[in-house]
Amino acid sequence: MITTDGYLYLVDRALDGMAATLTELGDELVNARPEATGTNSPYAIVTHCLGVMTFWGGQVVAGRDVERDREAEFTASGEVAPLLARLREVREQFGADVAASEPAAAPAGEVPPKYRGTPIGTAQGTALLHVYEELAQHRGHLDLTRDVLLGRV
Repeated sequence: MITTDGYLYLVDRALDGMAATLTELGDELVNARPEATGTNSPYAIVTHCLGVMTFWGGQVVAGRDVERDREAEFTASGEVAPLLARLREVREQFGADVAASEPAAAPAGEVPPKYRGTPIGTAQGTALLHVYEELAQHRGHLDLTRDVLLGRV
């Protein structure tokens, strides 16, 4: 089974890649959206990822009450530097939540109805793997979005 250090290493690789992409795009492009219907800005993609980490690590795994406006994550906008600062803060708390987790134990907090009765909703470790699943998926989305915005496609 994966260790806490191994898991957080993979999380950090995803977050470091996101941070590098945000920095590359800068304030001029971080809020831009590709022209295709249903796309999100880089800022929104990363904001959503931070929401995932805060909710699943904080509420589902650690048992804290977390208020989350998931829909607002996709319309969020702002500058790169404050988002990078928030990324560091969320990563620090997430690391503490992971370190205190009991992977085989049931979630300490409420699981969204969509995930109740699935493996994601039955164990802290699987919930944490779901966080990584989301980070890896959205890291790819972010890189594709960057490529479109920079005209690399």
